[in-house]
Amino acid sequence: MAIMLQNYFLALLDWLRITIRLRNRQRKPLFKEGEIWWCSIGMNIGIEIFGKGQRFTRPVIIFKKFNREAFLGIPLTSQLKMGKWYVSVTHGEKTDTALLAQIRVMDSKRLVERMEVIGDEGFNEIKRSFLDFYGS
Repeated sequence: MAIMLQNYFLALLDWLRITIRLRNRQRKPLFKEGEIWWCSIGMNIGIEIFGKGQRFTRPVIIFKKFNREAFLGIPLTSQLKMGKWYVSVTHGEKTDTALLAQIRVMDSKRLVERMEVIGDEGFNEIKRSFLDFYGS
């Protein structure tokens, strides 16, 4: 138990260092709806999805751009999942799962690197699934 707590606090300190760098970031990346970005999601609580690796990143779909500073993002996972709150996303030669229940507003300072763009057909499927999930 003590080792688990120690590892948790070390990871938390790492995330706090990254958060400080993100907050002080002056340049904001240019992004568009339908793009997939590596995004510093960070450490979260309970069932909320975590970022992974040294920068606590995870692929995120830019679902709705509000302005240059904010967007509604849908995290992706490489694990294929079934259910009303999941939708398969094919990009490039890879298929991931969009986690509709984990959608949230994010600051563009969290965006690390653009990966690729989802085609119109795939993005429209995500929109339909979103409306089915949140509209009912």
